This record gives sequence, structure tokens and C-alpha cells, in this order.
Amino acid sequence: MSKTFELIISRSFLALPVVALIALALSWGRSLPDAILAVLGLVLAASIIAAVHHAEVVAHRVGEPFGSLILALAVTIIEVGMIVTLMLSSPDSSSELARDTVFAAVMITCNGIVGIAIVIKALRKRVATFKSEGVGGALATIAVIATLSLVLPTFTTSTAGPTFSATQLTYAAAASLGLYLLFVFVQTYRHRDFFLPPMLPKSESTKAESSNGESVKKAHAASPSRRTAIISLALLTISLVGVVGLAKVTSPLIESAVSDLGLPQVVVAVSIALLVLAPEAVSAIRAAYLGRTQKSLNLAYGSAMASIGLTIPVIAVLSLVFGFNVALGLGGKEIVLLAVTLIVSTLTVVPGRATVLQGGVHLALFGAFLVLAVSP
Repeated sequence: MSKTFELIISRSFLALPVVALIALALSWGRSLPDAILAVLGLVLAASIIAAVHHAEVVAHRVGEPFGSLILALAVTIIEVGMIVTLMLSSPDSSSELARDTVFAAVMITCNGIVGIAIVIKALRKRVATFKSEGVGGALATIAVIATLSLVLPTFTTSTAGPTFSATQLTYAAAASLGLYLLFVFVQTYRHRDFFLPPMLPKSESTKAESSNGESVKKAHAASPSRRTAIISLALLTISLVGVVGLAKVTSPLIESAVSDLGLPQVVVAVSIALLVLAPEAVSAIRAAYLGRTQKSLNLAYGSAMASIGLTIPVIAVLSLVFGFNVALGLGGKEIVLLAVTLIVSTLTVVPGRATVLQGGVHLALFGAFLVLAVSP
């Protein structure tokens, strides 16, 4: 029965990108009723899951830390595509969308995903271990580019409101992209070993294998063939096109639903971030369950960094080319949440070991973010 179910799931992942592309072709440029838009929303969500699945297949083929990088890039491309399509469809009402979505992504990854991953690993093995050299470098990069892009605009005086001047925006975008590319160089080439799982002593390794049983077998499953990886890469590309296009088609439904429920506009950004990052969260949680905390943290911090380092430059180009008014500066309570998150994250990653307490602290911060988003 399980083999039949796995076969159905496997074929669904092959078919979903094509279904999304067909749905996009049939719905593009048309005024559709809410019921049809709701169905397209389900296709959109399924397409995101399919995209991340195919990214995982390619990632498994190339191995760590390239695998985590590919997953982060795939998720960020989806996120950027959704932000851009929503901004182009309603530029006047989405001036804060990029800021809110990027901030939501940072909170989800650095508190939600990290917290759950640490709790799961700590409950199973008492302590979650990872390499502080790699994770610490990632966190430092996030701290700098988040401050440059999301905090400084609140305090600049060249322009009115929490915005950058053209010169300031250009520098923030260039610095964010440059630091992200530098991090990728360090992660994949210069200090690749900093981002690989720490080696356990032989006695602990043997004990882990005997206690994990089936989990260890899954963790070391055979790498997919080159043909499978190429097919997944092609389907990943199709999925990304479908996701970005369907995001534009279904955007009126998302905005009207938030408005009808009387929720703040920031909920649209949080919904985008949660939807896009949900499959990656599953990947990180699965990795933590299998004992691979390093991969979980690589995924979480890599996504946070890519979200800022790639989104801000794209938004900067849109702002400069089309003259969009983009508000990047966070409000007071968001700056407090970001500052506490960075401080707590530093205390978590420096020792290279974390317990269930650290995981619980991160989850408490994530809960505070969600509550304040709905009830500011």
C-alpha cells in the first residue's frame, strides 16, 4: 500500500508543474470568479510544494552544502516573483510589501524553523550540535544586510518616511547582493567544511545509527541519477514559471480576503512568506528529525540571507526603473523583534550546541511576531 501511495505522490510531482503551466495559460489576463481563483490558489500552493521537491532532488544529487543553497535559491526566486507580480499589479498599495515579506521571512526562518529544528533534535538526542563557524558567519551576514536594508531607512533624513534616497538604495542593494555572493563563495568553496555536519565520535555515531534505525537509512538514501536530476531541474524551472504567473492571477483573491477579514495589510506579506517557506520548513524539520541539525540551520539561515540579499536588489531595480515608492524601514516593534532575534540567535549559535531551551526561546519570539502581525 505504501509503495502505491509513494508512486502516486511521485507521479503527482511530475504532473503538477505541467498542470500549473496549463492553468496559467488558461487564466492569464482574464477576470475570473472567486471560486475559480480559489482553485487556482490550491494549484499555486501545490506548485510551490512541487518546486521545492524538485529542488530537493537536484540538491540531493549535488550534495551539501550545495543542496541547501539550491533549496534556498529556489524558494527565494518564488518569493521574489510573487512580490514583484503583486507590486506590478498594484504599485500604490504595495509599497511596504517587499519590506514586510522579507522581515516575515527572517522571523520565520531565524525563529520558527530554527526553533522547531532545535527542539526536535534536542528532544531526540538531548543536544543539537552544529558547526558554529559556518552558522555564525551566516548569522553575521544576516545581521549586517538586515540592518542596512530594513533598519537604516527608518533613521535616514534624505527622504521623508522610512525610505532610502536613490544613492542610499543603490548602496544597500549592492552591499546586500555582494555580501550574499561572498557568503556563497565561502560556503561552497573557500570554507566549505564549515557548513558540513560535525563529525561524531565513533561510539556516538554507532549509538546514533542503532537508535535511529530506519531514519538513518533514509538519511543516507542513494543519490538520484543524473537523468532524474536533469528532469527535476527542468520541472523545477517550469514550476517556478507557473508559481510566479499564478501568484499574479490569484493576487486579487489574497488581498480581498485579508480586507474582508479586517486584518492588517501586513498579513498579505506574512501569508506569502509562510506559503513560500512552508515546504522548506518541512525539509529542515525532516533533516532535524534525521539528526542533521547542520543542514536544518544551513537551510534556515541560507533562506533568510537569500531573501534579503536577492529581494532587495530586485526591488531596488524596480524602484529606480519604474519610480515605485518603496518603504523599507521597519517600525519600532519590528526593530525590537529583529534586535532580540539577532541577540538570541548569537547566543544560540556561538557554543555550537543547543538544547530544547534555546529552541523554545526562538519559538516564543516567532509566536510574538505572529501575534503582533495579526494584532499590531
